[in-house]
Amino acid sequence: MTDSKKDYQKILASVQKPVKGEAGKTGTWSNFKPIIDLEKCIPAKSGKATCFNCWLYCPEAVVTRTIPPKIDLDYCKGCGICMEECPVNAITMEEVKTE
Repeated sequence: MTDSKKDYQKILASVQKPVKGEAGKTGTWSNFKPIIDLEKCIPAKSGKATCFNCWLYCPEAVVTRTIPPKIDLDYCKGCGICMEECPVNAITMEEVKTE
């Protein structure tokens, strides 16, 4: 085995993938929740599997890679990364009202 192949395997072995629900249900304590405007969302508008930045950058793996994308609010922390990474500003963060 070549040294470059060994290095590549070490890199791949160190990659970690987020797992939905790894920290338990976090949606109950978040202050904000993401809302997707399907009129602006590229996959929802085009009907094609394009973009999905929200899915790619979500640290909790709670965004589906479906058309349209959906967010599991039971596990979403409300961090807003999906909103920041959306190229067409289709995601807004709505304040969660507590009673």
